Amino acid sequence: MNIKETIAEYLKGKTVLVTGGTGSFGNKFIKTVLDNYDVKKIIVYSRDELKQYEMMQRLEKYSSSMRYFIGDVRDATRLKRAMKGVDVIIHAAAIKQVPAAEYNPQECIKTNIGGAENIIEVALDCNVDKVIALSTDKAANPINLYGATKLCSDKLFVAANNLVGDGRTRFAVVRYGNVSGSRGSVVPFFKKLKDTNAEYIPITDMNMTRFWISLEQGVNFVLESLVRMHGGETFVPKIPSIKIVDLATAIAPGIPQKEVGIRPGEKIHELMCPRDDAMHIIEFDKFFIIRPVITYVNKDNTYLTTKMGEKGAPVAHDFEYNSFNNPHYLSIDEIKQFLEKAK
Repeated sequence: MNIKETIAEYLKGKTVLVTGGTGSFGNKFIKTVLDNYDVKKIIVYSRDELKQYEMMQRLEKYSSSMRYFIGDVRDATRLKRAMKGVDVIIHAAAIKQVPAAEYNPQECIKTNIGGAENIIEVALDCNVDKVIALSTDKAANPINLYGATKLCSDKLFVAANNLVGDGRTRFAVVRYGNVSGSRGSVVPFFKKLKDTNAEYIPITDMNMTRFWISLEQGVNFVLESLVRMHGGETFVPKIPSIKIVDLATAIAPGIPQKEVGIRPGEKIHELMCPRDDAMHIIEFDKFFIIRPVITYVNKDNTYLTTKMGEKGAPVAHDFEYNSFNNPHYLSIDEIKQFLEKAK
């Protein structure tokens, strides 16, 4: 049985709740699941009633399989109501914008850390089967508040597997970099500058590199991780890097570029597997697993084999996976092809 068939078998008849379900990832994830898998129900949990209304219009033909909850992950009581009978949680809700988090740290902490605690507690109380929390490259050796809160969130979800006891609930994390086509992506910004015949494309640093993944790839990796997980893993996909100057050239080849300086809390290069974690990293053909640093009570798992039977091996002691040393870079032509395909 291949991985898509395994996903189909696992999701059949399941009820899936997506926090932040009206965001870029949530929209793509929900449409993918509805189009390809026979779930019982998908529950959208988010704060914006307008976005939920717009989603209802787009997914009208699936209305019998959809439920919508206006709610905040900060509200444990509301979460408990929404989570009744749920089998799978995909936790995508977060305050993600780096400068916004720097200027509003209290709000970022309440949502990204307090919200994670609520998801864990309610998932345990409601006997949810599996929880996957979406993370970010910025959680690896964080230098900004957003990354620091997501690192805390990741640690909470990994450690939550020690709270399960005899219950069935398992928690895992998926970490990846910039998503082409998401609301936070620089792509629409560059395209807008091109369309308005801007004098120049602002580049924060001419040496900047980023990991690059499409929404479709991100969604598929989350679904694959759902059937690979034992509980406690941080899954990291092997994906290409891009140079920001090459991205700007691919989008707006006729417009000059000007270095303007990095934003508060921004890195020159992205990091997904820090060297300090090398002793805990297992490499597989298309992804890495960062093993938990803690030992679970009455559980013995090396994570060298996934639930799908895929076998991995430990990395070298000085291994690090960042967007600068990544052996796979996209050329300008490949970036153009990637953007065309991601439309």
